[in-house]
Amino acid sequence: MAPRQQPSIRQRRFGAELRRLRDAAGMAAPVAAARLGVDRTMISNIESGRFGISEERLRRLASVYECNDPDLVDALAAMTGGRPKGWWDEYQGRIPPDFLDVAELEHHATSLRTLQTAHIPGIFQTEDHARALFDLFVPALPRLELELRVAQRLGRHRVVAASPGMEYTGYIHESALRMRIGGRHVAKAQLNRLLEESERSNVRLLVIPFSAEGFPMAGDTVMYASAPNPHLDTVQVDSPIGAVFFDSPTHLANFRTRLDLVERMTLNPRASRDYILEIIGSL
Repeated sequence: MAPRQQPSIRQRRFGAELRRLRDAAGMAAPVAAARLGVDRTMISNIESGRFGISEERLRRLASVYECNDPDLVDALAAMTGGRPKGWWDEYQGRIPPDFLDVAELEHHATSLRTLQTAHIPGIFQTEDHARALFDLFVPALPRLELELRVAQRLGRHRVVAASPGMEYTGYIHESALRMRIGGRHVAKAQLNRLLEESERSNVRLLVIPFSAEGFPMAGDTVMYASAPNPHLDTVQVDSPIGAVFFDSPTHLANFRTRLDLVERMTLNPRASRDYILEIIGSL
């Protein structure tokens, strides 16, 4: 089996959880390999996401590690086997891999919570808004890549538009709502799109007004993706060099606490819609 050259975030997440199970068992990689009857390098390749394993082998490993959480083992088992291609794979090698990782993470999540302080959530961006945003890149993107990024971004909307749609909670700072990306008409259309999306039963868009006091993670762009088992949750944070992913229990707990604190600073759903309407009226 040839190793994967560029494991996806889901594949790396699977390996990271297996490494945690092995560490919790206090077992060195060579010992685990011997118990499984494989070469010692196999364990490190599995834990890095470079090799996949079958459900049978996964369950054997969980037994070797004496994991007594059947729900976690079942959730990991669902991540084994051949990886079916997702809609985002058509962009492989054509746009940065971080974009594909985010789409895959969203696709497999059971719910999403996001914090946006400078931008409209990517899932809800209009075509004109997304294109205007990518037009701001320095140095300028090649036209083909720009259009591919726009198309891929629009494709992410399906996770909330499907039936039934994924539960989505978005915290959006007023600064992001007032940013006139693409000019007045594009900005107005974008805000109207947000109003439409906020009417979905599975979507909550909550505004953080300028009048709110300081809050945790001010200035950050954060996505908390819940998994079928909470041990497999993942957080993604934007950075100047690309997406950064967190999955340790400590990080996950900290981000949950911070997002809970942020929610306390938001307007309720109805007041948030009224606030967006007020901003639209000022354009």
